[in-house]
Amino acid sequence: MTLAERSIAALRTDHDLLAALVADTPEDALTAPSGADDWVVADVLSHLGSGAEIGLAATWKPALEGADVPDQEFNRTVWDRWDNLPAWAQAAGFLDFDERLVTLLENLDPETRESLKVRLGFLPAPISLAGAVGMRLNEAELHGWDVRVAYDPAAELAGEHAEILAEHLAGELGFMLGFAAKTERLGRPVTVAVGDSGYVLTLEDGATLAQAAGTTSATFSGSLAAFLRLVAGRLKPEHTPAGVDVTGDVTLDELRAVFPGY
Repeated sequence: MTLAERSIAALRTDHDLLAALVADTPEDALTAPSGADDWVVADVLSHLGSGAEIGLAATWKPALEGADVPDQEFNRTVWDRWDNLPAWAQAAGFLDFDERLVTLLENLDPETRESLKVRLGFLPAPISLAGAVGMRLNEAELHGWDVRVAYDPAAELAGEHAEILAEHLAGELGFMLGFAAKTERLGRPVTVAVGDSGYVLTLEDGATLAQAAGTTSATFSGSLAAFLRLVAGRLKPEHTPAGVDVTGDVTLDELRAVFPGY
């Protein structure tokens, strides 16, 4: 399967997993603290649902149908509406709009999946469909974890999905690590081997992830899934599995500071 196909399939799995969890969650449990700082579970679902609604109108309709891109006032209107919904309606809205988005992507023909270029307002040039889907997958994986960890402290990203996300971050979506990393907090270059995954994280003026061989200055001991939570600011001590550590010329706490989260 291509990267686009694997990413869309992972989005479907994520949606179905979260939908089953939300369907069984009592309304009062939607206000439980999530894995995202300062957000309860319903806030996370609202973020995912409003993001799907905006993405359908502002990203996918323009890319697939040539529709006009709505202005920023459209985004603000959507966010305001979602912010004022009760928790149960935020959960229901997530189920509706995320299902619409995933279904749209599943129904694209193979040629479109491989040839379509998608324009995102914050990037200077269009990216591939696989890259655009990868950005949504990154959001779905991390915020899905934010929801699941509210009810299961041992929740983790799926291993096969972690491999897909790492492939994206080592390729077209490498700029996302640059956005997330505060390398000035470290003040020196380091190269970190990511367990036995074959990936190496390089921190200099920015941050890059690549399949690389050779000497590294530190080693992250843990799963690729745990590493991806680290660079997303979601590997706090209370959510760090036993045995996860960093050895060499940088500490786990220093890496947590470099990647404070988003």
